[in-house]
Order: sequence, then structure tokens, then C-alpha cells
Amino acid sequence: MLDRALNSQAPDTATPAPFGRTDGAACGWAVSTVHVPYPEAVAAMEARAVAIAEGRAGELVWLLEHPPLYTAGVSAKAGDLLDPGRFPVFQSGRGGQFTYHGPGQRVAYVMLDLSKRRRDVRAFVAALEAWVIGALNTFNVRGDVREGRVGVWVERRAPGVPTREDKIAAIGVKLRRWVSFHGVSLNVEPDLSHFGGIVPCGVTDHGVTSLVDLGLPVTMAEADTALKASFQRVFGPLEDAEAPTSDVS
Repeated sequence: MLDRALNSQAPDTATPAPFGRTDGAACGWAVSTVHVPYPEAVAAMEARAVAIAEGRAGELVWLLEHPPLYTAGVSAKAGDLLDPGRFPVFQSGRGGQFTYHGPGQRVAYVMLDLSKRRRDVRAFVAALEAWVIGALNTFNVRGDVREGRVGVWVERRAPGVPTREDKIAAIGVKLRRWVSFHGVSLNVEPDLSHFGGIVPCGVTDHGVTSLVDLGLPVTMAEADTALKASFQRVFGPLEDAEAPTSDVS
């Protein structure tokens, strides 16, 4: 069933991508096969963003998994770190508050040159949301955005139980010289108990979920295929590329 759904979501190359490059150039697409430490990923992203701004490198989407850790965005509140000793905590220059990264979560770092696309930060964030929502559609999961809440959310409905909303993907980006870095994280099959050490993104009234938690036996490779197809519909063509740093274990 998942294979059929993935095949039905191929990008329509005849339809211009709404947030595509004005010159039609392809963006690189790289996947790291082992867990990448957070400081190494940030250093690689920042170096790549500088190189893109200076015209020495092309755009890149970098997919990876991190070992278990917490990151604090620029709006993080100290009281939202509930268990400081549980996992390493890293200060992050991205927008947002506390979030968790770990195995089973697909992190996609997005290094795009908005001067070659649209210099519109709000439209860029909306495009990132549309990208994730399109990927979720592949698995017949309806993702939504909510006013005042960052990220992508799903409604949980069951007979006799009040409807609740859980976050399935987080979004946090930073721009420097109109080049983006950081990006999105999609919960495929992480250990959801690890989110208990923080107040995720400062939201206390809602929970966290994943594709597998929703009862969908989605593999990371299937999630990547869905993300790749959806990215092309929103942002334009892709080409395979190397990760901006060597894979490390």
C-alpha cells in the first residue's frame, strides 16, 4: 500500500514550483546514513551557507538523524527544560524554543538562497510547511498548521474520546544574507518518551506524535521518498549531492 502511495506522488514537472528558483537551477539532495553530532552539523551548515552566499557552492537539502539531544532556539525559556541531565543540550541560533532530536526522526537541514527564489521569510516558512504537509499526504495523513503554533499538527480522533492535536513535525530556520539553514524535523519513529524532558516548542496543551505512533509502518526510506517528491513540487528540481561533511558514527 505504501509503495503505491509513494508512486502516485511523483512531482509534476510541467507545473512550476511555487517557491522555485528564478533560474530553474536544481538544489542538491544529500542523505547521511549514520547519526551526525549536532555541533558538527551546525558547523557544516554555517560553512555551506557562507559558501552559497558567496557563490562558491550550490543549494543543499541535507537529511540526517542525530543522536538523542535537546536544542534551545532563540526564544527558549529556561523553565521549559524539564530534565537538564537527560540528554546533551545545545544552544541553537534557529528560531523557536526547545526541541528534541534523535534516532527515528528525520531532520532535514535546508540551505536555500532566497535571493534566487523569493525574499519573503513568511512565504518561505509557509513553503516549508507545505513541503511537510505534502509529504504527509503521501501516507494519507492530514497535516495542518495552527495560528500561534509553529510546526505541523495532526488531529487524533477516536470514538468516545475528545479530539486532540499532536505535533508531528517541527520547523525552525535562520537566514543569513538571505541564505537559510536549520530546517524541519519529521517524526517517523522516534522514542516519543524522550520529548518528556522538555516542553516542546513551549506548547503545554498538546502532545507529540509520529507516523508509526499513528499506526503507519513507515520506514525512514519511505519518508525520504515522500519528502523528496513533495520538495520538488514546492521548491523545484533536485539532484543528488554529497553531504557537506563526512559521515561519522
